[in-house]
Amino acid sequence: MFQSEPIAALATAPGIGAIAVIRVSGEGAIELTNRMFRGKDLTQQASHTAHFGTLRNRPNATGEASIIDEVLVTVFRAPKSFTKEDVVEISCHGSEFIIQQILRRLTQEGVRLAKPGEFTQRAFLNGQFDLVQAEAVADLIASDSDASHRAALTQLRGGFSKQLKELRQQLIDFVALVELELDFGEEDVEFAHRDRLRQLMIDIRRVLHPLIDSFSTGNAIKNGVPTVIVGKPNAGKSTLLNALLNEEKAIVSDIPGTTRDVIEDELFINGIRFRLIDTAGLRQATDQIEAIGIERTQQKMRDASLVVYLFDGKNIEPNELQAAVSEVRESGKPYLLVGNKLDAITDTTRETLERVLGEKVVWISAAKQTHLEELKTALSSRVRTDAAVQTGSAVITNARHYEHLTATDDALARAISGLDTNVTPDWLAMDLRVALHHLGAITGEITTDDLLESIFSKFCIGK
Repeated sequence: MFQSEPIAALATAPGIGAIAVIRVSGEGAIELTNRMFRGKDLTQQASHTAHFGTLRNRPNATGEASIIDEVLVTVFRAPKSFTKEDVVEISCHGSEFIIQQILRRLTQEGVRLAKPGEFTQRAFLNGQFDLVQAEAVADLIASDSDASHRAALTQLRGGFSKQLKELRQQLIDFVALVELELDFGEEDVEFAHRDRLRQLMIDIRRVLHPLIDSFSTGNAIKNGVPTVIVGKPNAGKSTLLNALLNEEKAIVSDIPGTTRDVIEDELFINGIRFRLIDTAGLRQATDQIEAIGIERTQQKMRDASLVVYLFDGKNIEPNELQAAVSEVRESGKPYLLVGNKLDAITDTTRETLERVLGEKVVWISAAKQTHLEELKTALSSRVRTDAAVQTGSAVITNARHYEHLTATDDALARAISGLDTNVTPDWLAMDLRVALHHLGAITGEITTDDLLESIFSKFCIGK
């Protein structure tokens, strides 16, 4: 197994804590740590064993080596480690001073401080996992909800990448036969059976399409669902935001136009992160500042993944409500109609408004915080992530994967169209090469240094 120069970094979060873990990986990692360690001889210890002792500074002029800290050192021998290199993990007390002293001492022994994501990059380069799984490591660390955690874990365990690799290999075999036909350009030969090639490309596209379609769901899981609350002034938008968050996030007043700017916060519902956005009321502005707020409201509506239109069920005419909701529908965004002040209106009024709108309304009282659970259920149903995530289905959360999947699908569509029109083998081979390139770029079978630098630079330093 290839071993690179030794690197080290803090693997736990920076700051003062009970313990900290410093990771060392690469050629000589065990030997150089042993030179600092007083306890058992680490070079003679088996892999996956932990040893108590002290780390010491270099001897001074009198030969005394002062103690830096009492530590627990865990030894992982290649290739049975995260990076598939020799790895040592030093568990020390979580003092920033102690951490810096240990890192300084490691550099004295010839260790280089690691770059962001360098441990995971080495694991990828050493064949521990493919690029999709490597990126899932960062997603798993960054996961902040049940859904994002499960999606990252599915990818880390292989997800869709194993299936793509198998299909890509079958396509490679066909491309080799098509390329062989090019060597016999003057002869009428056909090594790649066209019907079988067509069926393979159809099978690959059947795998790609659900993955491509899952990206909107995956993006919501990973980045949250931008959910804008809109409506007329004094409809109760700020009151609703405060009720959902269970805190006084927005100023509530009977004076129309109190909310002049957008207010954002996050709410987790059924494992999904909703980025709630309270906005200025939609009306004719009375001053320049309010006009800016309303313009920002309209921009947030354009950018949102979900629009919650809140109206005052007590103080709105059916025709007025119908006109306002028509504008929301015309935006083309998924939306939810929420009627406020349930406690102040009759069943007849509710039925009349729903009949005019032609659809169901979620009725609440934001001030009294009633029926908020029904609203949360309605919000989560609009996102529709649960089925895919709960069943462990692969969900695309990475924009890079989405771009390569769509490019692969486009290339295969062109190749199938080429078969229908009997294109020459060289044109067919060109589209198939494009498809192979993009499939390989997803799993890391085709990479560039710039790509790897871009991907792993987003990782934390100790990972």
